[in-house]
Amino acid sequence: MGSRFRLLLTLGTGALAGFALSMAGRVFADRGNAPVAGYTAPASEYGPIPWQDARLLAEVLQRVRESYVDPVDDHQLMRQAVHGLVESLDEHSALLEPGDYAQLQAATSGSYAGIGVEVNGVAEGVRIVRCLPESPAVHAGLKIDDLIVRIDDLAVSAANIDAATTQLRGRPGSEVRLSVRRGQVPATLEFRLQRSLVELPSIAAELVAPGIGYLRINEFTDGTAGEVDAAMPRLHAAAGGVLRGLIIDLRNNPGGVLEAATAVADDFLDSGTIVSAEGRLREARFRMEATPGDIAAGVPIVILVNGSSASASEILAAALRQNGRATLVGRKTYGKGTVQTIMPLSGGEALKLTTSRYFTPSGASINGIGITPDVELRGPESAPAPPDGPSAAPTLARRDTQVAAALAELREGASARGAVHRSARRF
Repeated sequence: MGSRFRLLLTLGTGALAGFALSMAGRVFADRGNAPVAGYTAPASEYGPIPWQDARLLAEVLQRVRESYVDPVDDHQLMRQAVHGLVESLDEHSALLEPGDYAQLQAATSGSYAGIGVEVNGVAEGVRIVRCLPESPAVHAGLKIDDLIVRIDDLAVSAANIDAATTQLRGRPGSEVRLSVRRGQVPATLEFRLQRSLVELPSIAAELVAPGIGYLRINEFTDGTAGEVDAAMPRLHAAAGGVLRGLIIDLRNNPGGVLEAATAVADDFLDSGTIVSAEGRLREARFRMEATPGDIAAGVPIVILVNGSSASASEILAAALRQNGRATLVGRKTYGKGTVQTIMPLSGGEALKLTTSRYFTPSGASINGIGITPDVELRGPESAPAPPDGPSAAPTLARRDTQVAAALAELREGASARGAVHRSARRF
């Protein structure tokens, strides 16, 4: 996992000095981010680039520099050439600019250094849509719908929301000043906050009916498996120690860290294949098997999916379904069956490169196909309703028709199992 890979391409004309690619093994699987590992390649494995192709690239670059109707910045031209090289491979490979790479790292790590708010850009500034629990924003008294108009010396709006979100982040312990408008009050409120490490919860858990647990996984981060491990005892306790069923909601889950999805699958499986993958690199070829131990103690599981359930969420859904552990309810999934490796580069960028194709326990590829649920829901689809939260009454199944359908499937399954059991007793 810690090995490194370096590849140097040199064009004989000298127009392109070379690319240095440095790989640090990290595995991701989502609709645009997936995983695999580090690699050390023997120098003899790769021959030189065919000189005709190298010359073509050099000639095109030179003609563009000399003859394009407007002057072209050499630096920008080279970056566009690299973007085009990578993005022409497939829809999931990309060159990540430093800011995009930093956001990906924060999203997949499950934590980042900042003040703990989610914002949307509007004409007058950036509006707070969520304050994370126990964050500097909460402790300072910031509220949902507050409008941030200035961050330190930066006036912010929808036009520079990327710069605004970057400015809100920083080294833990560093200070940031905010000018905020609240409600209809014309005067701004001034806040001074110290940035800190903010945890990004990737799950929500509650009871949706007596004895029925509900677990929503928004994405798979480094912390997801630990969050699931911590949530299940709470659900058991809330159910009076007798959990009779579990709904796992993967709707709109785009994926994330592959190891997180396989760890969650292992949580609910005693045995069986979780996922396998094939690729050119040795580390891109792997098979993951479940280990004994089911944290749900064998209770029936229904998994909710839709067309935005992708990659790592499809891995979890297929693993539990094909091992006879869960029933799928909802709509056909996205169908992303490839794995991307994130390769940090020397200038702060990163290369996101497709390195594997993965296969479900049955050996099937779902790439471009998706997974059709056991119980396919018809009609218009509404957005998943937000969970009720730990202190609210369990009304989610009343507000979300698809959760209600999953609950009905659990109850019908329980009735069928009871009928079989009673029949067995008669004989």
